[in-house]
Amino acid sequence: MNGLKLRSPISLQNRLALTYILFISAALGILTMAINLFTRITFNALIKENRNAKSGEIVRVMGDLYNPMQGRFDSLTVAAMGMYFVHEGYIVSVEDAQGEPVWNARSCDMQQCVKVLNSIASRMEEQFRLNGAMQQQRYPVHYKSKIVGWVTIESYGPFFYSETETQFLKSINRLLLVAGLILALVSAGIAFGLSRSIARPVLKAAEAARAIARVHSRNSQPENVSIRIPDQYRTRELQDLACSINELAAALEAGERRQKQLSADIAHELRTPLTCLQGNVEAMIDGVYKPDREHLLSCHEEIIRLTHLVEDLHVLTGLEWDTITLNKTVFDLAKLVQVSAEQFKVAAHEKGIALHLSLKESPIEADYDRLKQVFMNLFSNAVKYTDSGVIRVSIEKIEKGSRQWECIIADTGMGIPQGDIPHVFERFYRTDKSRSHSTGDAGIGLTIAAAIVAAHDGTITVESAGKERGDIGSVFRVAL
Repeated sequence: MNGLKLRSPISLQNRLALTYILFISAALGILTMAINLFTRITFNALIKENRNAKSGEIVRVMGDLYNPMQGRFDSLTVAAMGMYFVHEGYIVSVEDAQGEPVWNARSCDMQQCVKVLNSIASRMEEQFRLNGAMQQQRYPVHYKSKIVGWVTIESYGPFFYSETETQFLKSINRLLLVAGLILALVSAGIAFGLSRSIARPVLKAAEAARAIARVHSRNSQPENVSIRIPDQYRTRELQDLACSINELAAALEAGERRQKQLSADIAHELRTPLTCLQGNVEAMIDGVYKPDREHLLSCHEEIIRLTHLVEDLHVLTGLEWDTITLNKTVFDLAKLVQVSAEQFKVAAHEKGIALHLSLKESPIEADYDRLKQVFMNLFSNAVKYTDSGVIRVSIEKIEKGSRQWECIIADTGMGIPQGDIPHVFERFYRTDKSRSHSTGDAGIGLTIAAAIVAAHDGTITVESAGKERGDIGSVFRVAL
């Protein structure tokens, strides 16, 4: 393989143009051949008909030269007319009623007859590839229903072209050839234009894809990924291609921003507990703090916080990459929700929040521990961001007769701004950034909940009119 030199691939534009030209050329060639064949067949049929008509004309002419008063043909006029017909390719001989010769072209001028016949045979065989032979027909001459003589006509058969007819056919062939060449040139121009119009968007899409690849290979700033190409085309497939490239560029641009924001958020989340740990440990090393229970508990809390953060990231990554296996069993979803809610009764009571549960038996096959983590996160958020009021929890069947259930958790807390609703399930996204650290929220609980529900082929959604309209709260729906 090392000794083989690969040929560079042909461009799309040239390939399309070549395909169009070959197709159009083939179509023109077939059309020209069909027209030529149809013309030749029609012309040949007309020539045959004319030859038959000519034979009838010769017989009538010779019959008109019969003198009934004398009971014989006018030999001088017959000879004159016979020589005229010889020049047109017909060898004529005339006999009387008894079969006695009146006049014979071959006997009169054999040399001229041979010359004419050879010229016709040569023309038909060399120019038109038609191999014929001399054919002879004998016709009676009538006068008042009485046979008064016989006319024998000898000609090249089954038919032949005269000089005029030969020139006409040549003119037709030249016209078809010129028309075909003109159409081929026009078609080639159209093919190049059409292939260029099709290839241009594809080339722009390829250039945009390479530009996006170069941008990402350099780890450039998100604003440098703002690559867009025109997407207004009359061809649907080309418009879809351009729109797909633009959507890809937009998604990569947004992903680049989210990736950098994610890195910044992770660094920030890790920096706070690490800074606290470093400060406490250095203070104890320098003797500023005594290594007593209080300061050691503070360090321990920060270590637990770090451990939870790392574990949450590990779980989330495993769910997104399908590396965590769900341990599914059949259990009552209502009991799981009730057990989860019980663990927040004390915290809700301390804030003056009432918990109203409206649960019905709802058998389901799922991973008990993972789903419990989902509802623990939802109850934790509901209690955390509700200062007073009520948290209502209910389970409803999505469709009658089905085994699909929807758990609804509605609170009367601060609500979620409309602009934040599409992002609440993203990593490290916090709607209330000022309270996140005071509440210990890293902004990853809902992301994990969404990933667990998705792993169960379910959905989790949130509804809220937003903080702008007062403490109307939020409604989370988990469909399983």
